[in-house]
Amino acid sequence: MAATAQSLADLNAAIGRASGGRLAATIQGCADIRVDGLAPLAAADATDLAFLANPRYRHDALTTRAAAVVLSPESARQLAAAGQPLPVLVVVDQPYAWFAYAAQLLRPTEAVPPGVAATATVEPSAQVDPTACVEAGAFVGARASIGAGARIGAGAVVGADAVVGAGSRLHPRAVVLDGCRLGQRCIVASGAVIGADGFGFAPLDGRWIKIPQAGAVVIGDDVEIGANTTVDRGTMGDTVIEEGVKLDNQIQVAHNCVIGAHTVIAGCVGIAGSARIGRGCQIGGAAMIAGHITIADGCAIGPGTLVASSLTEPGHYTGFFPLMKNRDWERAAAIIRNLDDLRDRLRQLESQLRQGRQS
Repeated sequence: MAATAQSLADLNAAIGRASGGRLAATIQGCADIRVDGLAPLAAADATDLAFLANPRYRHDALTTRAAAVVLSPESARQLAAAGQPLPVLVVVDQPYAWFAYAAQLLRPTEAVPPGVAATATVEPSAQVDPTACVEAGAFVGARASIGAGARIGAGAVVGADAVVGAGSRLHPRAVVLDGCRLGQRCIVASGAVIGADGFGFAPLDGRWIKIPQAGAVVIGDDVEIGANTTVDRGTMGDTVIEEGVKLDNQIQVAHNCVIGAHTVIAGCVGIAGSARIGRGCQIGGAAMIAGHITIADGCAIGPGTLVASSLTEPGHYTGFFPLMKNRDWERAAAIIRNLDDLRDRLRQLESQLRQGRQS
């Protein structure tokens, strides 16, 4: 959908209303200037809105052709100290959030054309709201429910007894399997699978006996699931993703996990079965979460970190080894292998020193 040009004053007022007054910006310069697009500082033109987040791009902010720049009060003071002509500045304590709202307003979501495409398949017992859209080649299974204003993309699948809440969107080829429930205003990107079988097998004489996965996946409102992410159904109970959770691309969420409200997880994270992740957590890309552990509310976990045991207190946790040349890594690895022996020798020396002092 084409961008909608708006004045900075109108944008600021709309963002203030949408954020409940938490993002009221101060506009330094002409508030009536109109913008119709978003662009990086170095590439922006006279109708674009740009954003300054990193101090290393301060020079670009001083030379940008953008109509206006969104930035923090501290960044605005630093630019003013340079003594150069400035574009219009939108000064706000949380500039990234203001910019995100502006992006939504300048590029509103395309309206959903209601109806079921002729090449879609909807089982007779399914319920599809008249305002929902089911696109070409999509499948909606028996007794499934599609809410008002929902959009089922081309080739997407909604299994039997599944629920897609009002205003939610399944991108083309996304899959919500039998019995899984998706809340309102959710987004499931292409290739994502909600409700795949959990990885459950019992050993017997060197073979593996499959354990049926009888649970489902329950997803709250305003959740986003990235492309090619998989959320497995529970073995007996459900896998649960609470409201406001944001999952990046190519994440694995195993059976019976619980992810607390408003947690955000970056790409390629693997979460093993029955892990419980608290509310408001931030998990960096390629982190590994062991099964049957609990992560407290408000934890931040660095990229590539292995979480092998429960985290009971909020905080920032990091567990990867710093990058180094291969020969240095090999030397460090050799030292680590010998740490037990070195510790024993150190304890022996300390004991000898104590005995020497006593004698």
